[in-house]
Amino acid sequence: MLKSAVCSVFYFGSSSLMVQIYLGPPLISEGIPLRTAPSSNVAVPVARPVYIGLTASLHRPHELKEPQFVALNPSVFHHPIRRDILHLCVNHYRDSLRQGSANTKTRGEVRGSGRKIRPQKGSGRARLGDAQSPMLRGGGVAFGPKPRDFSTKLPRKVILMGMRVALSSKVLEHNFGVMKTMDWPSGKTRHLSQKIDSLGLKNTLFITGEDEVPTMLRRAIQNIPLVALTTSKEVNVYEMLKWPRIMLDAKAVDFFEQTLCKMHSLQEVSVTSGIETVA
Repeated sequence: MLKSAVCSVFYFGSSSLMVQIYLGPPLISEGIPLRTAPSSNVAVPVARPVYIGLTASLHRPHELKEPQFVALNPSVFHHPIRRDILHLCVNHYRDSLRQGSANTKTRGEVRGSGRKIRPQKGSGRARLGDAQSPMLRGGGVAFGPKPRDFSTKLPRKVILMGMRVALSSKVLEHNFGVMKTMDWPSGKTRHLSQKIDSLGLKNTLFITGEDEVPTMLRRAIQNIPLVALTTSKEVNVYEMLKWPRIMLDAKAVDFFEQTLCKMHSLQEVSVTSGIETVA
């Protein structure tokens, strides 16, 4: 008979990532060799892909005859939601947008003579120096703003986590889509606008994985209201959160999984000695 053992269950941020670790003595059976528990307790999470329905392409929507699904890396598209990380990334981006060009003149920079306005004593009035005094109209500004850099620094790992959280939040809200390609043969805005309306993709940020936005697609989409187009290298957390819906192509998904992935494979972690995965 098997000896009694004690097991513990650990949760890693979500209900889909759960492992069971054997913490008891080596299992012994009569005549049947069994695997023994490792010397150290190592938790191996189960990585299950996130499945998203594939959206019809802009140019060839009829190619998608049957429903198809794409498997996404859970470490990128199923990250625990961290509002504090999003707050840091949004402030970091908006700080970089500030011009910081406000400028006022001090009393030393205001044009005019440095002659004393009136004698120090005898007039019965308050003592004054030159006409550039901050107390007088037309004088300098005391402690006024000067040109400065408002940009702040944020660790690279925090920015990468913010990208994972932003993508995961869109997937969780069902405001995330994937299409095979974003090619568009013509530069006419009217035809593309009609296609976007028919697919219900208004208020959408299109993200392509190409190094540069295709010329025809850029010409056609730049005059359409309530949509925008960018590349996966240029997009940031603020834009992802600002737009109600985001749409990626296959190359953008590959780019984010290679750049933001914390795991080397989408496949489930195999069962190792002494550790059992729990579905």
